[in-house]
Amino acid sequence: MQRRLGFQTLSLLLLALALGATTAAVAHEAAPAAPSAPAEAAVAGAGTAEIATHGGAGDLPAPVKAEKAFDVKRGYTAEAARCIECHAKETPGIVEGWRLSRMAHASVSCYDCHVVEAGSPMASQCDGIKGTDIYTSPMVSVKRCAKCHPAEAEQFSKSGHARLASAAIMDNPDMEKLMYHFEGGEFLGNTLGTGPNRAARATGCQMCHGAETELGPDNKPINETWPGGIGQRYPDGGIGNCTVCHTRHMFSIAEARKPEACASCHLGPDHPNIEIYLSSKHGQMFLTHGEDWVWDSAPDTWEPGDYTAPTCATCHMSGIGELSTTHNVNARLKWDLVHKRSVIRSGERGDGEKGRVDMLKVCSNCHSSLHTDAIMTSLDNAVELYNTYYDKANAMLEDLREKKLLKDDPWKDPFQELFYYLWHHAGRRARQGAAMNGPDYAQWHGFFQIFQIYKDMEDIYNYRIKNNKIEELSPVMSTGPL
Repeated sequence: MQRRLGFQTLSLLLLALALGATTAAVAHEAAPAAPSAPAEAAVAGAGTAEIATHGGAGDLPAPVKAEKAFDVKRGYTAEAARCIECHAKETPGIVEGWRLSRMAHASVSCYDCHVVEAGSPMASQCDGIKGTDIYTSPMVSVKRCAKCHPAEAEQFSKSGHARLASAAIMDNPDMEKLMYHFEGGEFLGNTLGTGPNRAARATGCQMCHGAETELGPDNKPINETWPGGIGQRYPDGGIGNCTVCHTRHMFSIAEARKPEACASCHLGPDHPNIEIYLSSKHGQMFLTHGEDWVWDSAPDTWEPGDYTAPTCATCHMSGIGELSTTHNVNARLKWDLVHKRSVIRSGERGDGEKGRVDMLKVCSNCHSSLHTDAIMTSLDNAVELYNTYYDKANAMLEDLREKKLLKDDPWKDPFQELFYYLWHHAGRRARQGAAMNGPDYAQWHGFFQIFQIYKDMEDIYNYRIKNNKIEELSPVMSTGPL
Protein backbone atom coordinates (compact mmCIF):
# COMPACT_ATOMS: atom_id res chain seq x y z
CA MET A 1 0.00 0.00 0.00
CA GLN A 2 1.27 3.44 -0.81
CA ARG A 3 2.57 5.35 2.26
CA ARG A 4 0.89 8.56 1.06
CA LEU A 5 -2.61 9.33 -0.05
CA GLY A 6 -3.00 11.54 -3.11
CA PHE A 7 -3.53 15.12 -2.01
CA GLN A 8 -6.93 15.31 -3.78
CA THR A 9 -8.11 12.12 -2.04
CA LEU A 10 -6.76 13.38 1.29
CA SER A 11 -8.62 16.67 0.87
CA LEU A 12 -11.92 14.87 0.17
CA LEU A 13 -11.47 12.65 3.22
CA LEU A 14 -10.74 15.61 5.46
CA LEU A 15 -13.79 17.44 4.09
CA ALA A 16 -16.01 14.42 4.76
CA LEU A 17 -14.68 14.13 8.29
CA ALA A 18 -15.23 17.82 8.90
CA LEU A 19 -18.88 17.61 7.74
CA GLY A 20 -19.65 14.47 9.71
CA ALA A 21 -17.99 15.16 13.05
CA THR A 22 -18.60 17.64 15.83
CA THR A 23 -16.34 20.56 15.04
CA ALA A 24 -14.18 22.41 17.52
CA ALA A 25 -14.10 26.17 17.50
CA VAL A 26 -10.68 26.17 19.08
CA ALA A 27 -8.60 25.15 16.06
CA HIS A 28 -6.41 27.86 14.58
CA GLU A 29 -4.28 25.67 12.33
CA ALA A 30 -5.40 23.27 9.57
CA ALA A 31 -7.32 20.13 10.54
CA PRO A 32 -5.00 17.96 12.66
CA ALA A 33 -3.73 14.48 12.10
CA ALA A 34 -5.19 11.86 14.43
CA PRO A 35 -3.10 11.39 17.59
CA SER A 36 -1.19 8.16 18.08
CA ALA A 37 -3.66 7.14 20.80
CA PRO A 38 -6.88 8.80 22.05
CA ALA A 39 -6.50 11.34 24.80
CA GLU A 40 -8.05 10.17 28.03
CA ALA A 41 -10.24 13.24 28.38
CA ALA A 42 -11.47 13.03 24.80
CA VAL A 43 -12.84 9.49 25.10
CA ALA A 44 -16.20 10.73 26.37
CA GLY A 45 -16.90 12.55 23.10
CA ALA A 46 -15.63 14.84 20.40
CA GLY A 47 -17.21 18.00 21.80
CA THR A 48 -15.03 20.90 22.82
CA ALA A 49 -15.18 24.00 24.91
CA GLU A 50 -17.61 26.61 23.60
CA ILE A 51 -14.94 29.20 22.93
CA ALA A 52 -15.36 31.81 20.22
CA THR A 53 -12.71 32.07 17.54
CA HIS A 54 -11.26 35.44 16.54
CA GLY A 55 -12.15 35.01 12.88
CA GLY A 56 -11.18 33.06 9.81
CA ALA A 57 -8.17 30.79 9.56
CA GLY A 58 -6.09 33.54 8.01
CA ASP A 59 -6.84 36.15 10.68
CA LEU A 60 -4.30 37.06 13.32
CA PRO A 61 -5.42 36.26 16.89
CA ALA A 62 -6.66 39.21 18.90
CA PRO A 63 -4.64 40.33 21.92
CA VAL A 64 -5.07 38.16 24.99
CA LYS A 65 -7.57 39.59 27.46
CA ALA A 66 -7.30 38.44 31.04
CA GLU A 67 -11.01 39.05 31.67
CA LYS A 68 -12.15 36.67 28.90
CA ALA A 69 -14.83 34.29 30.18
CA PHE A 70 -14.60 30.61 29.28
CA ASP A 71 -17.92 28.81 29.46
CA VAL A 72 -16.86 25.18 29.11
CA LYS A 73 -19.85 22.87 28.72
CA ARG A 74 -18.96 19.97 26.43
CA GLY A 75 -16.19 17.44 26.05
CA TYR A 76 -14.48 17.84 29.43
CA THR A 77 -15.02 16.49 32.90
CA ALA A 78 -16.04 19.02 35.53
CA GLU A 79 -12.52 18.92 36.98
CA ALA A 80 -10.89 19.59 33.59
CA ALA A 81 -13.31 22.43 32.89
CA ARG A 82 -12.44 24.06 36.23
CA CYS A 83 -8.74 23.96 35.34
CA ILE A 84 -9.41 25.75 32.06
CA GLU A 85 -11.69 28.35 33.59
CA CYS A 86 -9.32 29.10 36.49
CA HIS A 87 -6.21 29.36 34.33
CA ALA A 88 -8.03 31.52 31.80
CA LYS A 89 -8.07 34.11 34.59
CA GLU A 90 -4.75 33.36 36.29
CA THR A 91 -2.53 32.61 33.25
CA PRO A 92 -4.47 33.78 30.18
CA GLY A 93 -1.46 33.58 27.86
CA ILE A 94 -1.10 29.87 28.54
CA VAL A 95 -4.78 29.19 27.90
CA GLU A 96 -4.75 31.31 24.74
CA GLY A 97 -1.84 29.28 23.35
CA TRP A 98 -3.66 26.05 24.22
CA ARG A 99 -6.94 27.36 22.74
CA LEU A 100 -5.26 27.76 19.35
CA SER A 101 -3.63 24.34 19.49
CA ARG A 102 -4.45 20.94 18.05
CA MET A 103 -4.50 19.68 21.64
CA ALA A 104 -7.57 21.81 22.29
CA HIS A 105 -9.09 20.66 19.00
CA ALA A 106 -8.78 17.06 20.24
CA SER A 107 -10.22 17.96 23.68
CA VAL A 108 -6.87 17.43 25.42
CA SER A 109 -6.77 19.85 28.33
CA CYS A 110 -4.53 20.94 31.20
CA TYR A 111 -5.97 18.06 33.20
CA ASP A 112 -4.74 15.37 30.82
CA CYS A 113 -1.13 16.51 30.84
CA HIS A 114 -0.61 17.93 34.33
CA VAL A 115 -2.63 15.68 36.67
CA VAL A 116 -0.54 12.97 38.35
CA GLU A 117 -1.17 10.18 40.83
CA ALA A 118 -1.13 11.13 44.51
CA GLY A 119 1.91 8.92 45.00
CA SER A 120 3.93 10.46 42.18
CA PRO A 121 7.24 12.02 43.24
CA MET A 122 6.08 15.12 41.35
CA ALA A 123 2.63 15.35 42.99
CA SER A 124 1.70 18.79 44.32
CA GLN A 125 -1.39 20.99 44.53
CA CYS A 126 -1.96 24.49 43.26
CA ASP A 127 -4.25 26.86 45.16
CA GLY A 128 -7.26 25.97 43.02
CA ILE A 129 -7.26 22.29 44.07
CA LYS A 130 -5.91 22.48 47.63
CA GLY A 131 -7.82 20.09 49.86
CA THR A 132 -9.09 17.93 46.99
CA ASP A 133 -7.89 14.49 45.90
CA ILE A 134 -6.49 15.94 42.66
CA TYR A 135 -2.71 16.31 42.33
CA THR A 136 -0.82 18.06 39.57
CA SER A 137 2.73 18.87 38.52
CA PRO A 138 4.03 21.86 36.56
CA MET A 139 6.46 19.39 34.93
CA VAL A 140 5.34 17.18 32.06
CA SER A 141 7.84 14.48 31.17
CA VAL A 142 8.08 12.44 28.01
CA LYS A 143 6.41 9.60 29.92
CA ARG A 144 3.16 11.56 29.96
CA CYS A 145 3.49 12.47 26.26
CA ALA A 146 3.95 8.75 25.53
CA LYS A 147 0.41 8.00 26.69
CA CYS A 148 -0.94 9.54 23.48
CA HIS A 149 2.20 9.47 21.30
CA PRO A 150 3.88 6.13 22.09
CA ALA A 151 5.69 5.69 18.76
CA GLU A 152 7.06 9.24 18.76
CA ALA A 153 8.19 8.94 22.38
CA GLU A 154 9.97 5.64 21.73
CA GLN A 155 11.81 7.03 18.71
CA PHE A 156 12.71 10.16 20.64
CA SER A 157 14.08 8.14 23.57
CA LYS A 158 16.54 6.42 21.23
CA SER A 159 17.81 9.67 19.75
CA GLY A 160 20.63 12.04 20.58
CA HIS A 161 17.97 14.40 21.94
CA ALA A 162 17.16 12.33 25.05
CA ARG A 163 19.61 10.49 27.34
CA LEU A 164 22.60 11.25 25.15
CA ALA A 165 21.90 14.99 25.31
CA SER A 166 21.72 14.94 29.09
CA ALA A 167 24.70 12.61 29.48
CA ALA A 168 27.02 15.25 28.05
CA ILE A 169 26.73 17.30 31.23
CA MET A 170 25.15 14.97 33.80
CA ASP A 171 27.32 11.88 33.39
CA ASN A 172 30.59 13.67 32.70
CA PRO A 173 32.84 14.62 35.66
CA ASP A 174 34.87 16.96 33.45
CA MET A 175 31.74 18.97 32.65
CA GLU A 176 30.77 19.07 36.32
CA LYS A 177 34.14 20.66 37.07
CA LEU A 178 33.85 23.04 34.12
CA MET A 179 30.33 24.20 35.10
CA TYR A 180 30.91 24.70 38.82
CA HIS A 181 34.62 24.99 39.58
CA PHE A 182 35.67 27.04 36.56
CA GLU A 183 32.65 28.76 34.98
CA GLY A 184 30.79 28.95 38.31
CA GLY A 185 33.76 30.65 39.92
CA GLU A 186 34.49 28.16 42.71
CA PHE A 187 38.19 28.76 42.01
CA LEU A 188 37.49 32.44 42.72
CA GLY A 189 35.89 31.70 46.06
CA ASN A 190 32.24 31.22 45.04
CA THR A 191 30.87 28.57 47.37
CA LEU A 192 29.95 25.35 45.59
CA GLY A 193 26.18 24.97 45.27
CA THR A 194 25.24 28.60 45.81
CA GLY A 195 23.05 30.50 43.35
CA PRO A 196 25.90 32.36 41.63
CA ASN A 197 27.87 29.12 41.43
CA ARG A 198 24.92 27.43 39.69
CA ALA A 199 24.33 30.32 37.30
CA ALA A 200 26.56 29.20 34.42
CA ARG A 201 24.88 25.80 34.37
CA ALA A 202 21.32 27.10 34.82
CA THR A 203 21.51 29.80 32.16
CA GLY A 204 23.71 27.96 29.68
CA CYS A 205 24.43 24.21 29.66
CA GLN A 206 21.10 23.18 31.17
CA MET A 207 18.94 25.12 28.74
CA CYS A 208 20.09 22.92 25.86
CA HIS A 209 21.19 19.66 27.51
CA GLY A 210 18.71 19.56 30.39
CA ALA A 211 19.28 18.94 34.09
CA GLU A 212 18.46 16.47 36.83
CA THR A 213 15.32 17.98 38.36
CA GLU A 214 15.65 18.57 42.11
CA LEU A 215 12.50 18.85 44.22
CA GLY A 216 11.66 20.76 47.37
CA PRO A 217 9.37 19.66 50.25
CA ASP A 218 6.28 20.46 48.16
CA ASN A 219 7.53 18.32 45.23
CA LYS A 220 8.10 21.40 43.09
CA PRO A 221 11.46 22.02 41.35
CA ILE A 222 14.19 23.96 43.16
CA ASN A 223 17.73 25.25 42.58
CA GLU A 224 16.90 26.37 39.02
CA THR A 225 16.97 22.72 37.87
CA TRP A 226 13.76 23.21 35.88
CA PRO A 227 12.87 24.22 33.21
CA GLY A 228 15.60 22.71 31.12
CA GLY A 229 16.58 21.54 27.67
CA ILE A 230 15.82 18.57 25.50
CA GLY A 231 17.57 16.01 27.73
CA GLN A 232 15.78 17.06 30.94
CA ARG A 233 15.56 14.27 33.54
CA TYR A 234 12.34 14.12 35.54
CA PRO A 235 11.57 12.64 38.97
CA ASP A 236 9.17 10.12 37.39
CA GLY A 237 12.10 8.60 35.48
CA GLY A 238 11.30 10.25 32.17
CA ILE A 239 14.22 11.59 30.13
CA GLY A 240 13.52 14.09 27.39
CA ASN A 241 11.61 17.32 26.89
CA CYS A 242 9.23 17.36 23.92
CA THR A 243 8.33 21.03 24.45
CA VAL A 244 11.79 22.19 23.38
CA CYS A 245 10.65 21.73 19.76
CA HIS A 246 6.86 21.74 20.19
CA THR A 247 6.72 24.81 22.40
CA ARG A 248 4.02 24.77 25.07
CA HIS A 249 1.14 25.37 25.10
CA MET A 250 0.42 25.51 21.39
CA PHE A 251 2.64 22.52 20.48
CA SER A 252 2.68 23.65 16.86
CA ILE A 253 3.86 21.17 14.24
CA ALA A 254 4.62 24.12 11.95
CA GLU A 255 6.91 25.68 14.54
CA ALA A 256 8.82 22.43 15.00
CA ARG A 257 9.37 22.16 11.23
CA LYS A 258 10.97 25.59 10.88
CA PRO A 259 14.75 25.90 11.30
CA GLU A 260 14.29 28.43 14.08
CA ALA A 261 13.13 25.55 16.31
CA CYS A 262 16.65 24.11 16.18
CA ALA A 263 18.48 27.44 16.43
CA SER A 264 18.24 27.83 20.21
CA CYS A 265 20.82 25.08 20.71
CA HIS A 266 22.46 24.36 17.37
CA LEU A 267 24.39 27.60 16.97
CA GLY A 268 27.55 29.35 18.06
CA PRO A 269 31.30 28.74 17.70
CA ASP A 270 31.20 25.03 18.52
CA HIS A 271 28.28 23.86 16.34
CA PRO A 272 26.95 26.73 14.20
CA ASN A 273 24.34 24.58 12.46
CA ILE A 274 21.75 27.32 12.03
CA GLU A 275 24.39 29.68 10.67
CA ILE A 276 25.63 26.96 8.31
CA TYR A 277 22.09 26.21 7.17
CA LEU A 278 21.09 29.83 6.58
CA SER A 279 24.25 30.46 4.54
CA SER A 280 23.71 27.34 2.43
CA LYS A 281 21.62 27.15 -0.73
CA HIS A 282 18.86 25.40 1.21
CA GLY A 283 18.82 28.24 3.72
CA GLN A 284 18.88 30.88 1.01
CA MET A 285 15.75 29.37 -0.52
CA PHE A 286 14.06 29.21 2.89
CA LEU A 287 14.84 32.87 3.57
CA THR A 288 13.56 33.88 0.14
CA HIS A 289 10.44 31.75 -0.19
CA GLY A 290 9.75 30.20 3.21
CA GLU A 291 6.91 32.52 4.17
CA ASP A 292 4.90 31.09 1.26
CA TRP A 293 5.48 27.42 2.12
CA VAL A 294 2.84 25.15 3.66
CA TRP A 295 3.97 24.30 7.18
CA ASP A 296 1.04 22.51 8.77
CA SER A 297 0.41 19.45 6.60
CA ALA A 298 -0.28 16.27 8.54
CA PRO A 299 2.69 14.05 9.45
CA ASP A 300 3.86 11.94 6.51
CA THR A 301 2.10 14.23 4.03
CA TRP A 302 4.50 17.18 4.33
CA GLU A 303 6.36 16.72 1.05
CA PRO A 304 8.25 18.67 -1.63
CA GLY A 305 5.67 20.99 -3.10
CA ASP A 306 4.70 22.21 0.35
CA TYR A 307 8.28 23.53 0.35
CA THR A 308 10.96 23.97 -2.31
CA ALA A 309 14.00 23.35 -0.07
CA PRO A 310 14.48 21.31 3.08
CA THR A 311 14.71 22.54 6.64
CA CYS A 312 16.50 20.69 9.46
CA ALA A 313 13.30 18.71 10.14
CA THR A 314 12.91 17.68 6.49
CA CYS A 315 16.26 15.89 6.32
CA HIS A 316 16.52 14.55 9.85
CA MET A 317 12.95 13.74 10.88
CA SER A 318 10.10 14.25 8.41
CA GLY A 319 8.35 11.75 6.20
CA ILE A 320 9.55 12.19 2.63
CA GLY A 321 9.45 9.88 -0.37
CA GLU A 322 9.45 6.31 0.93
CA LEU A 323 10.67 7.34 4.40
CA SER A 324 8.24 7.76 7.27
CA THR A 325 8.47 10.43 9.94
CA THR A 326 10.86 9.68 12.81
CA HIS A 327 11.66 11.46 16.05
CA ASN A 328 15.07 9.76 16.18
CA VAL A 329 17.41 12.42 14.79
CA ASN A 330 20.29 9.90 14.66
CA ALA A 331 18.49 7.60 12.22
CA ARG A 332 19.67 9.24 8.96
CA LEU A 333 23.28 10.00 9.92
CA LYS A 334 26.45 8.14 8.94
CA TRP A 335 29.19 10.02 10.76
CA ASP A 336 29.53 11.20 14.34
CA LEU A 337 30.61 14.80 13.69
CA VAL A 338 30.35 15.93 17.33
CA HIS A 339 33.05 14.11 19.28
CA LYS A 340 36.81 14.37 19.22
CA ARG A 341 37.34 11.90 16.41
CA SER A 342 34.75 11.13 13.77
CA VAL A 343 33.68 7.49 13.45
CA ILE A 344 30.77 5.79 11.71
CA ARG A 345 27.83 5.74 14.09
CA SER A 346 27.03 2.50 15.90
CA GLY A 347 25.23 1.25 18.99
CA GLU A 348 23.36 3.88 20.94
CA ARG A 349 24.43 6.59 18.50
CA GLY A 350 22.73 4.95 15.52
CA ASP A 351 23.47 2.69 12.56
CA GLY A 352 25.73 4.80 10.37
CA GLU A 353 25.69 2.62 7.29
CA LYS A 354 21.89 2.48 7.26
CA GLY A 355 21.80 6.17 8.10
CA ARG A 356 23.75 7.02 4.94
CA VAL A 357 21.33 4.98 2.82
CA ASP A 358 18.31 6.71 4.37
CA MET A 359 19.81 10.18 3.96
CA LEU A 360 20.42 9.43 0.29
CA LYS A 361 16.72 8.59 0.03
CA VAL A 362 15.94 12.04 1.43
CA CYS A 363 18.24 13.78 -1.04
CA SER A 364 16.89 11.79 -4.01
CA ASN A 365 13.55 13.62 -3.76
CA CYS A 366 15.20 16.77 -5.11
CA HIS A 367 18.67 15.86 -6.42
CA SER A 368 20.21 13.49 -8.93
CA SER A 369 22.51 10.73 -7.70
CA LEU A 370 25.40 12.45 -9.52
CA HIS A 371 24.94 15.56 -7.37
CA THR A 372 24.33 13.73 -4.11
CA ASP A 373 27.19 11.26 -4.51
CA ALA A 374 29.61 14.15 -5.05
CA ILE A 375 28.45 15.88 -1.84
CA MET A 376 28.63 12.65 0.18
CA THR A 377 32.11 11.84 -1.12
CA SER A 378 33.27 15.35 -0.23
CA LEU A 379 32.01 14.83 3.33
CA ASP A 380 33.85 11.48 3.63
CA ASN A 381 37.05 13.15 2.45
CA ALA A 382 36.59 16.07 4.85
CA VAL A 383 36.16 13.64 7.75
CA GLU A 384 39.32 11.79 6.74
CA LEU A 385 41.25 15.08 6.54
CA TYR A 386 40.03 16.20 9.95
CA ASN A 387 40.85 12.81 11.51
CA THR A 388 44.42 13.13 10.19
CA TYR A 389 44.86 16.45 12.02
CA TYR A 390 43.23 15.05 15.16
CA ASP A 391 45.31 11.86 15.23
CA LYS A 392 48.59 13.76 14.94
CA ALA A 393 47.54 16.34 17.54
CA ASN A 394 46.43 13.60 19.92
CA ALA A 395 49.73 11.75 19.45
CA MET A 396 51.60 14.91 20.58
CA LEU A 397 49.24 15.25 23.55
CA GLU A 398 49.82 11.67 24.69
CA ASP A 399 53.60 12.05 24.31
CA LEU A 400 53.58 15.18 26.49
CA ARG A 401 51.39 13.42 29.05
CA GLU A 402 53.77 10.48 29.22
CA LYS A 403 56.72 12.83 29.74
CA LYS A 404 54.75 14.82 32.38
CA LEU A 405 54.94 17.96 30.30
CA LEU A 406 51.28 18.96 30.70
CA LYS A 407 49.85 21.24 33.38
CA ASP A 408 47.35 19.79 35.83
CA ASP A 409 44.93 22.61 35.02
CA PRO A 410 44.11 22.18 31.31
CA TRP A 411 42.72 25.73 31.10
CA LYS A 412 46.09 27.18 32.07
CA ASP A 413 47.92 24.96 29.63
CA PRO A 414 48.15 26.46 26.12
CA PHE A 415 48.69 23.09 24.46
CA GLN A 416 45.59 21.55 26.04
CA GLU A 417 43.55 24.67 25.42
CA LEU A 418 44.48 24.65 21.73
CA PHE A 419 43.73 20.93 21.52
CA TYR A 420 40.21 21.65 22.80
CA TYR A 421 39.64 24.38 20.22
CA LEU A 422 41.00 22.16 17.45
CA TRP A 423 38.29 19.49 17.88
CA HIS A 424 35.48 21.23 19.75
CA HIS A 425 35.35 24.44 17.73
CA ALA A 426 37.23 24.54 14.41
CA GLY A 427 37.03 20.77 13.94
CA ARG A 428 33.27 20.65 14.38
CA ARG A 429 32.79 23.63 12.09
CA ALA A 430 34.85 22.02 9.33
CA ARG A 431 33.02 18.70 9.54
CA GLN A 432 29.52 20.09 9.94
CA GLY A 433 30.09 22.77 7.32
CA ALA A 434 31.06 20.03 4.88
CA ALA A 435 28.00 17.96 5.82
CA MET A 436 25.51 20.81 5.38
CA ASN A 437 27.11 22.49 2.37
CA GLY A 438 28.24 25.62 4.18
CA PRO A 439 31.55 26.39 2.46
CA ASP A 440 32.64 29.33 4.62
CA TYR A 441 32.31 27.21 7.76
CA ALA A 442 34.08 24.26 6.17
CA GLN A 443 36.92 26.54 4.99
CA TRP A 444 37.63 29.81 6.82
CA HIS A 445 35.97 28.87 10.12
CA GLY A 446 37.08 25.27 9.68
CA PHE A 447 40.17 23.84 8.01
CA PHE A 448 41.91 27.21 7.74
CA GLN A 449 41.81 27.56 11.52
CA ILE A 450 42.54 23.88 12.12
CA PHE A 451 45.91 24.09 10.40
CA GLN A 452 46.78 27.31 12.25
CA ILE A 453 45.89 25.76 15.60
CA TYR A 454 47.85 22.64 14.72
CA LYS A 455 50.98 24.64 13.85
CA ASP A 456 50.81 26.51 17.17
CA MET A 457 50.43 23.19 19.02
CA GLU A 458 53.39 21.80 17.11
CA ASP A 459 55.62 24.73 18.20
CA ILE A 460 54.60 24.33 21.85
CA TYR A 461 55.19 20.58 21.63
CA ASN A 462 58.65 21.01 20.10
CA TYR A 463 59.64 23.58 22.74
CA ARG A 464 58.63 21.30 25.61
CA ILE A 465 60.31 18.23 24.15
CA LYS A 466 63.51 20.14 23.39
CA ASN A 467 63.74 21.88 26.78
CA ASN A 468 62.03 19.22 28.90
CA LYS A 469 59.94 21.90 30.59
CA ILE A 470 56.70 23.85 30.20
CA GLU A 471 56.95 27.45 28.99
CA GLU A 472 56.35 30.02 31.76
CA LEU A 473 53.67 32.12 30.04
CA SER A 474 50.85 30.99 27.75
CA PRO A 475 51.06 32.28 24.16
CA VAL A 476 47.32 31.57 23.64
CA MET A 477 44.78 34.41 23.61
CA SER A 478 42.37 34.04 26.52
CA THR A 479 39.23 33.52 24.43
CA GLY A 480 40.86 31.01 22.13
CA PRO A 481 40.70 31.05 18.34
CA LEU A 482 37.34 32.25 17.02
